Amino acid sequence: MSAADPGACGRTVSTRGAAAHARRRAVVVGGGLAGTTAALRLADAGVATTLLETRPVLGGLASSFQRDSPAGRLTVDNGQHVHLRCCTGYTWFLRRIGGDRLAPLQRRLDVPVLDAAPARHRLARLRRTALPVPLHLAASLASYGHLSLAERAAVGRAALALRSADPADPALDGVDFATWLHRHGQSERAIEALWDLVGTATLNSRARHASSGLAAKVFRTGLLSESGAADIGLSRVPLGQLHDTLAREALQAAGVRVVTRARARAISPAGQGSWRVSTGRQGRGAGEYEADAVVLAVPQREAHALLPDGALPEPGRLLDIGAAPILNLHVIYDRPVLRRPFFAALGSPVQWVFDRTEPSGLSEGQYLAVSQSAAEAEIDRPVSALRERYLPELARLLPAARGAVVRDFFVTRERAATFAPRPGVGRLRPGARTGLPGVTLAGAWTDTGWPATMESAVRSGATAAREALTAMGRAHDHDPMPGTTGRAVA
Repeated sequence: MSAADPGACGRTVSTRGAAAHARRRAVVVGGGLAGTTAALRLADAGVATTLLETRPVLGGLASSFQRDSPAGRLTVDNGQHVHLRCCTGYTWFLRRIGGDRLAPLQRRLDVPVLDAAPARHRLARLRRTALPVPLHLAASLASYGHLSLAERAAVGRAALALRSADPADPALDGVDFATWLHRHGQSERAIEALWDLVGTATLNSRARHASSGLAAKVFRTGLLSESGAADIGLSRVPLGQLHDTLAREALQAAGVRVVTRARARAISPAGQGSWRVSTGRQGRGAGEYEADAVVLAVPQREAHALLPDGALPEPGRLLDIGAAPILNLHVIYDRPVLRRPFFAALGSPVQWVFDRTEPSGLSEGQYLAVSQSAAEAEIDRPVSALRERYLPELARLLPAARGAVVRDFFVTRERAATFAPRPGVGRLRPGARTGLPGVTLAGAWTDTGWPATMESAVRSGATAAREALTAMGRAHDHDPMPGTTGRAVA
């Protein structure tokens, strides 16, 4: 269908030649990946769509900002985000906004893992071959020197057990992943050096606090579905260029009216099956927006505050979905100290380190971003204390950093970066459809079957848009994102 005109209040003609009918309207609240996806899908289906976003930029928790640094003016991502080849929803999103070439995937999975413990201090790699699953990781596991021969053999047996596990099983969701791993012969060292190495970054939780159902989703989909599923994609440009600049251009080209600095205050019935979204009485974007459908693509606590009565049978469950923080340390050196695009660390408080020199616009030296997931113990520590703790660790991991001058050190904190993937969280996550026709939910915290990732956000937006179109009686195209109809089992 042709792109929607958000200002149209008249009538439109179906491309299939049906009789003219009143133009349907939708309002999407929230301009993160979930909301942007929903707005694009609605506009592509011919619905006049308005997108409301509280902040001046789009992208939500995967965005960028400008910083005047002693090293010059930098473009800084608020957190480090990667995607995998198995993230078909996010891959669709990148293509839809014209950004797929700006976030390329590895040809084959290759993760350098440096153990900084004094007795070890050696490098191993997690990488795949072109062999089919599960043989694609066999050579890497056999040579993974961070584990003993017995531990490597036990890892293989646990992986086979995961292949037969059902991530959607409520019983599995109710058990923490460390308990499940111990039941399947995994040592504490194996959990630290392999399972938590991957799981902490993808789940934003250590195994002892994470749902086994969500962990099974991560490992089954990423490592045990297809040989290339876990190949890593990393943006070569600031996230804001993707999720704000290109996304905004795609939205406007589709006919979506984008209103920033507009905070939704209430959603109420407007009569004859329509809804009214109020944004307050003052400020840019203030006013009321009437629509046949509303997609709430905001965090769970905001959704709880905005949902009209009758939307969910137990709305208080949204408040039981906890939040988990991510801490990001940004270090500017006067010279290059890392020759790889990224690495993961063991035997150190440092988790994952990424080279973000080129995307930031830094002209001299090197910019490293240190991503610290499950950061409850450090999220509120002063910058001076974090500097004192982490700069010596980076120097211990990277010999070239020992003689380098630190030109800038700063911190970004996302205290509610993701929902907390605790055991039992599956029963708390609502689906996109509510008890009120035309009101749908989106967000990585909704019941996508995935942990809180960019993939989950995009899939939730697609599902919410489909439910909204169904409620409006509008036909929609075949879903190009496999698995967005609910919980997906790899």
